[in-house]
Amino acid sequence: MSGLIEQRLKELEIELPEPTRPKVAKILPTMIVDRLLFVSGMTPQWNGELRFIGKLGKEFSLEEGQAAARLCTLNILAQARVALDGDLDRIQRVVNVKGYVNAMPDFTNIPGVVNGASELLIDIFGDAGFHTRTAMGNVVMPFDVALEVEAIFELR
Repeated sequence: MSGLIEQRLKELEIELPEPTRPKVAKILPTMIVDRLLFVSGMTPQWNGELRFIGKLGKEFSLEEGQAAARLCTLNILAQARVALDGDLDRIQRVVNVKGYVNAMPDFTNIPGVVNGASELLIDIFGDAGFHTRTAMGNVVMPFDVALEVEAIFELR
């Protein structure tokens, strides 16, 4: 489909990964309830290949963490595209984002890492991309990924 959001992705030279199904957890990647689309936590992977394995403040810098957050968000959008039958223009606004960062105890710039997700959504959706957010540091993450991001969208 070639809607406004797809055009914006092209302008920004952004390609979405192939969406994958959860491998371990028996969960749904997305769920629509009324006019809200919930997207389960996505890890930094490209077409099923996990990337950014390790901790912020040890294996990864702030900038690398932001890149991992961006990759998680691309996976969120890939899942949203499937849930919305290919039409990302059905997203009216980004409501909420939660980021969980695998960090060393002395790495405290957790919000800075999750900015990689937030800034991407604002770049793509403009004013409708501004959202509420939670950014949390964790001592361990599934598969030792650097972070996981989930999102809620309001639909048209």
